[in-house]
Amino acid sequence: MKFRCEKDVLVEALANSGRAATGRASNAMMSGLRLELSGNSLQVTGRDEHLTISSDIQVAGESDGVVILPAKLALDIVRKLPSGAVEVDASDGDPKISGGRSEFSMRSMPSHEYAVPSTAEGESVVVSTQQLSDALKQVVRAASTDDARGALTGVLMSAEETGLRLVSTDSYRLAVRDLPGTTVLDEGQKVLVPSRALNELGRMLDSDEETTLILGASDVTFHTGVVSLTTGLMVEAYPPYQSVIPKDTPNRLTTGRETLSRAVDRVKLMAGENSPVRLSMDADGLKIHTINRDVGEAAEVVDAKFEGEADEITLAFNGNFLLDGLDATTGDEITLDVVNEKTAAVLRSTSSSEFLYVLMPVQVS
Repeated sequence: MKFRCEKDVLVEALANSGRAATGRASNAMMSGLRLELSGNSLQVTGRDEHLTISSDIQVAGESDGVVILPAKLALDIVRKLPSGAVEVDASDGDPKISGGRSEFSMRSMPSHEYAVPSTAEGESVVVSTQQLSDALKQVVRAASTDDARGALTGVLMSAEETGLRLVSTDSYRLAVRDLPGTTVLDEGQKVLVPSRALNELGRMLDSDEETTLILGASDVTFHTGVVSLTTGLMVEAYPPYQSVIPKDTPNRLTTGRETLSRAVDRVKLMAGENSPVRLSMDADGLKIHTINRDVGEAAEVVDAKFEGEADEITLAFNGNFLLDGLDATTGDEITLDVVNEKTAAVLRSTSSSEFLYVLMPVQVS
């Protein structure tokens, strides 16, 4: 194998595919990147037990072939090379990477031991890349990152009457995003996609207007631009998330999203690791405050409208989770629908009904 390629193009391909090849590899082979050249087409593939990412780019090919390179080392080398053309030559023994006056020679891995899984086979649907990107930013953050929590590390994709719904929760908060008009599942069908894979997908979505989603029997593939990502579907049963969303919320707070976010961010400085941020709401507006017995306390008043059955309500939240919800919600104004101090609150935008964020309160004395 031998080819030349512009440095920046090769760096992006190595970086995108390398996200699947590094960090969680169970053996040395999975810490490598597979480069396959056919004519002027180069496919760079990285994988582990659950995730495969391939990047297809155009290069100046000289001789076809396959080589396995250490993922992190290859990326670091190409990144450090001067701007311009980079040459990769594995046609005679150990592969060499050169650019400018620099040349690196490294040990390759046996290509026959690198198994490349096929992409998903099934029905495909084309979705708006921007819409998918926005949905992933809103939902993936609420999934658990603790592998011991099984299904909660996944994002539920379910077919609803109006389209596709994405759901995630870590049991402390719940994010729900609807994609109206998007149909890839049969009515009532649900699949569970690892949040890690969707997080990586969100990083790679580019300026292409459309992303193709192919759902197979046990896996799903996303094609966007020059990148393809395939991941296995999770088999765990997802908890009945609908029961967490309060159906009757007799009290509502309405306020500016950015104003509230900045106030919470300031007050949270005093909260520390274990002190929640409290929201006290009544007819006069909203007071945000926290008490940290080791450091001190902070408070800020925010203009807001509170209406409902209660004269006043005070809710305590994890400050970081509250900020996540405010950041994920769109629009200038939000509503916080509440029942009482012990029940989950529902955060929504006043300008869109496609996303909601449910936040469990922290019980304080």
